[in-house]
Amino acid sequence: MSIHSALPSPSSGQDFMTGYLESLALVERLHRLLLDVIKDEFERLGLIDINAVQALLLFNIGDNEVTAGELKSRGYYQGSNVSYNLKKLVEMGYMHHQRCQIDRRSVRVRLTEKGRGVRTNLAELFSRHADGLEAKGLLGPTGIDDINASLHRMERYWSDQIRYIY
Repeated sequence: MSIHSALPSPSSGQDFMTGYLESLALVERLHRLLLDVIKDEFERLGLIDINAVQALLLFNIGDNEVTAGELKSRGYYQGSNVSYNLKKLVEMGYMHHQRCQIDRRSVRVRLTEKGRGVRTNLAELFSRHADGLEAKGLLGPTGIDDINASLHRMERYWSDQIRYIY
C-alpha cells in the first residue's frame, strides 16, 4: 500500500480550490507571455522603440479617440503607468493628443499613421496565432467560446466582489 492510498482523498472543495489557484496562475502567466510574444515580434520587425504594453495600448485604442481616464477605467493596463505610456507614444509620434474643448483638463488621444502601422502589425500577429491554433487543432470555435464564456463569468464574479464589498 502506498502512502498516497493511505491518505484521505481531498474533498471536492479542495480540488476546486486547487483548480482555481491554477487558473489564477495561468491568467497571470499568459498575460506576461503575451507581452513577451509581442516583444519578440517587434524585435523581429525592428520596432525597438516601443514596448509591448504601449503596443497593446495602440491596438486597443484602434480607430477611437479616447482619454487616459477612459483607458484606465477599462482596467486593461493595471501595473503600468497609462499617462506615462501615452506621453511617450505622443513623443515618439505614434499618437496625436488634443485638449478636450469642454474640459480643458482632459486630453484626448488618437493614433497617427505610425501608430496605425503598429496596430496593423499586432493585428497580423494575432491573426497568425488564431489561424495557427485552429489549424493545429489546439482550439476550435467551440473551445475558444468556452474559454471566453468562463473568463467572462469570472470577470463578472470579481467585478461583483469589488462593487458589493461594503
